[in-house]
Parts: sequence; structure tokens; C-alpha cells
Amino acid sequence: MSSFKYHKVYLKDYESIAGPEEAKGNLEYQNTIKDYYYNEKRIEDAEIKMQNLCLMNLTKRNNLNKKIELLVGGDLINQIAITSYNIANRDIPFLGLYNACATFNESLIVLSNFIESNMIKSGLAITSSHNLNAERQYRFPIEYGSPKKCYTTFTTTGAACAYLTNEESNIKIESSTIGTVVDYGIKDASNMGAVMAPSAASTLHKHLTELQRDITYYDLIITGDLGSFGSELFLKLIKEDYNYIPKAYLDASSILYKDNQNTYQGGSGPVVVPLVLFNKIFKEKQYKRILILATGSLHNTLMVNLKKSIPSITHAVSIEVK
Repeated sequence: MSSFKYHKVYLKDYESIAGPEEAKGNLEYQNTIKDYYYNEKRIEDAEIKMQNLCLMNLTKRNNLNKKIELLVGGDLINQIAITSYNIANRDIPFLGLYNACATFNESLIVLSNFIESNMIKSGLAITSSHNLNAERQYRFPIEYGSPKKCYTTFTTTGAACAYLTNEESNIKIESSTIGTVVDYGIKDASNMGAVMAPSAASTLHKHLTELQRDITYYDLIITGDLGSFGSELFLKLIKEDYNYIPKAYLDASSILYKDNQNTYQGGSGPVVVPLVLFNKIFKEKQYKRILILATGSLHNTLMVNLKKSIPSITHAVSIEVK
């Protein structure tokens, strides 16, 4: 069994900040930055600053101060450097994670298991991504002006932090499923939707099978950053392989931006899921049972240059909203 049910894990509070292109998109954010540098000299420092704002706002609002028992999370930059630098010298127990764009759900799962097992009473999950940082690392620096393929995605800029606790709130982390690594032999690093859609379908099936649920149990199913093409492929896979037809479905990355923003298939990055969850789904108060499938492409530039195929993973988190 790779699925877990939780009886006393709740999402008590959350915080997010979005980048300049995201602010022009379809969602409304409380916190945004006007440019990619965020009044810093380096884009790396800008991403650290975004994470820091989320962490500080959440900490102050909940009067945590030095009471943080555990912080779990990561980012896209080599050796999760952004998150590590953000919490340096804070005297906070830290578990750094990397599952690419599935990192946020991975963080929620690790934290939920700690809380459910009574090892801790509460903790924080944190993540971020930055367009200029990630595009340089995984593709080409923006300054190169390298042409992009029509099926690529646009790395989302933002940061997010969630406060989980064993104290009851209106949002419950109800269950989760840890994904397995899936590799369909795709070698095109621009085609993330095709790379990740099979793992999303696999994890959905595993989640429903192990918890003995029908897909209609959920009012809404969200995938992380498959993009427009990848989400179409996902729906096709679950229909043809498992005969699943969800009540309602959306791909978080596909709804972030407006059509005239030229973001190709939509957004990507571990911050996509929390941005949509915090700034759209929770605000609308329309859905009671939500399944989040955060997708991640587990490649790096070295393996792509070696012409290796690209593995992917998807983690599922089930949320109940009162």
C-alpha cells in the first residue's frame, strides 16, 4: 500500500506570492512582484526573497516564531538551493525534498505522515519556482532568444507556504498516495505534458484502487502542470485504460494565463498547484472533495544531453473542505 488515510491532519493557513506574468493572468493574488528581480541584483536572490515573504507572513500571522517543529519543501534549482538559503540560520528543523513539479504534494505527504503518527503537532510545507532561474537551468537562458516548441510550457514564477496542524480547521488533508516513477520512453524535454500524463493516470488509478473509491467520489480532480496538450492526453488515458470520467477536472497550469500571454501550453513548476489551490479553488468554495495530482518530470540537462528517456512521477493528495 502506498496510500494513507489521515484522521487529524488539517490545513490551517497558507500564503503565496505570484510573479509579474502570473499577475496578468486569470487569477487574482494578494501578493505579487512587479518584475523578475524583485528589487534584488540577482534572480536567485529574488526567488529566495519570495519564499522568505511567504514564510514570514505565515509565521507572523499564526504567531509561530520559534515554534515551527518541521519545515518540509524544495524548489527547482540544483540541490534545492533556494529553499536551503531561505531557511539558513533560522534554527528550523528542515527536510529538503525534490520531485520536480510534484514537490509540493510530496511535502504535504511527508508532513501529514509526521503529524498523523504523533511525531509532531504541526509543520510547514514550502516551495517556489522562478521563470528565469528554471528556464536557464533546464532549457536555455531567456537572453539567448531560443525558439520554443509549441507544446512546451512556461515556468511559473511564485512561492507558496502551507501550515499543517493536528488542530481541526475547515480544510482537512484526508488521504494521499505516493506515486511510482513512470517512463514511457519520451526523450523530448520540451514535451512535459506527454512525459507526465502517464504517471498522473497511474497514480490516479492506484489512489482509487487502494482506497476503494469510484472516481465520482471527488467533486474535482486537479492535475499539476500537464498543460493543455498533456491534460488532454491524461483524460484520454484514464478513459481508455480505466474508463474513468471525473465529475469535474482542471489542469492547474492550463488556467493560470490568458491566451494572449504567449505561454504556450501553460505554466509549469512546483508552485503551480498551490497558486491555483490557494487563489482559486479555496476562494470559490465550490468543491468539497478535491483530489490534487501534482506531476513532476524527473530529468536534468545531463541526462537529456545523453539522450536518455525522461521518467516522471505524480503524487496524490485528497482534501476535504467544509
